[in-house]
Amino acid sequence: MSNFTSPVSNVLRRELAGYFATPVAWVFIVIFLVMAAAFTFYIGAFYDRGIADLDPFFTFHPWLYLFLVPAMAMRLWAEERRSGTIELLLTLPVTLWQAVLGKFLAAWLFVGLALLLTFPVWLTVNYLGDPDNGVIAAGYIGSWLMAGGFLAIGCCMSAVTRNQVVAFILSVVVCFGFLVSGLPMVMDLFSSWAPQPLLDAIAEFSFLAHFSTISRGVIDLRDLVYFALVMVVWLLANTMVLEMKKAD
Repeated sequence: MSNFTSPVSNVLRRELAGYFATPVAWVFIVIFLVMAAAFTFYIGAFYDRGIADLDPFFTFHPWLYLFLVPAMAMRLWAEERRSGTIELLLTLPVTLWQAVLGKFLAAWLFVGLALLLTFPVWLTVNYLGDPDNGVIAAGYIGSWLMAGGFLAIGCCMSAVTRNQVVAFILSVVVCFGFLVSGLPMVMDLFSSWAPQPLLDAIAEFSFLAHFSTISRGVIDLRDLVYFALVMVVWLLANTMVLEMKKAD
């Protein structure tokens, strides 16, 4: 086990150090915190609702992640391929899968750090009322898992092309598909001709449906397995894309 985890942790530390060696990390954190606060207190009418919960806070997380996570993920492999440093990375005693996992975990932990820095919102709601902190904790867990799903998709799209802008656009499009797949505007396109099992399958792909269940404080094993499978499948796809692109 240590033979696998050691290379992964080495890549993880290398990537985390790289984030904070440039302004990218700080820009992402500041934008995420400012936008999360703006959506919560102004658009979400946090004070006007008069309810001690963080529903306005978590409601906008999927839409924040839709753009911010692909913006962070677009450089993970596209920049490595464009600059040629991917060859240097793969000369290290690390397999391609270990490199993919290490890069993903570093980015996921970084997003988790940005999420933890929103703790003043949690302090605020506890100061103003008596919220169910168990539900809030579940909301944070669900938000982080959903961010991992977005990130895994973004990593794969970043491996597809050397152009970061193209990687960003592809990531947003695919993530948007997963986000809205269970909404009526999408289901109506299939309801007139698709059989019910297909409709149920399409609805099950929705990030919003699984996240909303967890954010209400209901941690269902099916939702946890769903996000875990999304991450694993897209990371495996990421590895396969890089294998095919080795000759480029």
